Amino acid sequence: MGRIYQSLLVVAAHPDDEVLGCGGTIAHHAAEGSTVNVIFLADGVTARDRADSAEHQRRQAAASQAANCLGIHSVQFHDFPDNRLDTIELIKIAQVIEQAIAQHQPDTVLTHHAGDVNIDHQRVHQAVVTACRPQPGHPVRTLLFFEVPSSTEWQPPGSAPAFTPNWFVDISSTLDCKLKALDAYAEELRVWPHPRSLQGVEALARWRGATVGVEAAEAFILGRYLG
Repeated sequence: MGRIYQSLLVVAAHPDDEVLGCGGTIAHHAAEGSTVNVIFLADGVTARDRADSAEHQRRQAAASQAANCLGIHSVQFHDFPDNRLDTIELIKIAQVIEQAIAQHQPDTVLTHHAGDVNIDHQRVHQAVVTACRPQPGHPVRTLLFFEVPSSTEWQPPGSAPAFTPNWFVDISSTLDCKLKALDAYAEELRVWPHPRSLQGVEALARWRGATVGVEAAEAFILGRYLG
């Protein structure tokens, strides 16, 4: 990103997607003085067997801990059903995002790639695109779609749009911060060589960095940019 962004809004399906998808970018821009706010649409736990209120609270506490680590200004939790966003009318999801945009007035929104395996990621992408329709006076000038290890790369070729990044953020100085923030979500991490392991997340960042000549990077698809 070539210019300083004043306000970024990250719209994530579940707590941990924000760190996996753009944690280094969040830390990078927060350190430069940008205000970063995050909203989570689904609770992230109700699709699991024996999920209870205690697990729900732990997930929210983990998100707050990660936010403190990355320098996020605020987090908001919504309670749409986990892995069932396809059962919710798209307009209802979009309206929640529109409310967050009206509240925070972000110039940049970061959210999921359209082709992820996870249905919640797909629906959040659709809802963000709907909420960010380029109407006169709309505050969002940059729209970016991130990848989430163990979802984006699991989609077979031809089943959905491929993740072909054309926008990169150098996170060489904030990769350690991203990995530290992931420690808050230890219950969500897996053992290497699972892509959602600390080693897998670091390997992806190193590879994305190598493709653009830096130590580490996060990759995005540019949805729209108004300079």
